[in-house]
Amino acid sequence: MRTVRSWFQDTAGGLPARFWYLWTGTLINRLGSFVLVFLAIYLTQERGFSASQAGLVIGLWGVGGAVGTTIGGTLADRWGRRPTLFAAQLGGAVMMLGLGLARPLWAVALGALLLGAFAEAARPAFGAMMIDVVPEKDRLRAFSLNYWAINLGFACAAVLAGFAAQAGYLLLFVIDAATTLVTALIIFTRVGETRRARPVSKGAAAPTGALRTILTDRIFLGFVALNLFAALIFLQHISMLPIAMGDSGLSPATYGTVIALNGVLIVVGQLFVPRLIRGRSRSHVLALAALVTGVGFGLTAFADAAWFYGLTVLIWTLGEMLQSPSNATLIAELSPAELRGRYQGVFSLSWQIAGAAAPILGGLVREHAGNSTLWVGCAILGGVMAVAHLVSGPARERRAVALRRAATPAEPVTVIEPPAPQAAEAAAIAPAEPVRTN
Repeated sequence: MRTVRSWFQDTAGGLPARFWYLWTGTLINRLGSFVLVFLAIYLTQERGFSASQAGLVIGLWGVGGAVGTTIGGTLADRWGRRPTLFAAQLGGAVMMLGLGLARPLWAVALGALLLGAFAEAARPAFGAMMIDVVPEKDRLRAFSLNYWAINLGFACAAVLAGFAAQAGYLLLFVIDAATTLVTALIIFTRVGETRRARPVSKGAAAPTGALRTILTDRIFLGFVALNLFAALIFLQHISMLPIAMGDSGLSPATYGTVIALNGVLIVVGQLFVPRLIRGRSRSHVLALAALVTGVGFGLTAFADAAWFYGLTVLIWTLGEMLQSPSNATLIAELSPAELRGRYQGVFSLSWQIAGAAAPILGGLVREHAGNSTLWVGCAILGGVMAVAHLVSGPARERRAVALRRAATPAEPVTVIEPPAPQAAEAAAIAPAEPVRTN
């Protein structure tokens, strides 16, 4: 019993109350995230659109998301986290209902475009808000818990959506809109504004030059590029994996069961990940994550039965579990405080680009070079990324240390250095989210 209490304290203890309101909002929002799960089925079976028309609608959702995450990041820094998040989620709730009521193709396409923009505009503000309220030493645990809530909500939503759809697809849109609105109200009333006005230190880039600052930040952009390649691999699970399983004679229901292993493993295992990677080099963790993810997807080339596909999903899910919290906390380390929202937006943009590009590139490789080439290529790309993380890691760590020092006001007191183990742990926890995108 004492061991269980100790584990719970290490995992969830001591986090600020405002984090738990954010966490609750995440869980409620994901529990109602019905629409994206069933959108393709709704468009083709309920609305009678062709597969290409459905692809166009979903693609416009991604385009809107790319625009929204860029605008949302800027507004989070200039306007504030809370108003940006509230406006984006209120707009998202309205557009969710609009999409459910839309009938002509042009109206559905426009609704998907605007919904993607509003939904993704909330992400940079939410990410910046979580960094604002959680102390640096606790961010690894906090982002792991938030990631756990995302996957728990998503897994439950997939099951609940099946029951809700039996009463009519419009109910999916209504519930999704309602949970989005509830989340906005929780954060607006219980969290408050978290952005603090900070004077820009001498020699530092002013917020007015934010775009130039980001575009010249080669260390951060290199990290974003690596995440883009990781996302191109990861998002094959919703585009090319079901096709590969269909070629093996497996039904869509079998695909649903196999892919559900991803959410189940994350829900069960993610709470233990922070303790597993605490005190370890972030570059090594990210390199291992890339390698494991590549191996998992690469083995798909040899899969021909449900159990084998399930094994591949379990392997690359382990890589995802290592990568996600490390990514989230590392972004926090590499983002100047006054540009935190915009840095979050640029990082989120890598997922939006991958969301549009992954199915196209995967389809082209599969069509012209074959199924096995696609999956082996994923494994090779994962290996290249692992090496890139090891090479670029020291520069990222130096940048993180420099930003921490710049954010800490100098005081004329003697500072006693902590013992080496504590210093190592603090450096490891300095690390740094859709999605699965939603």
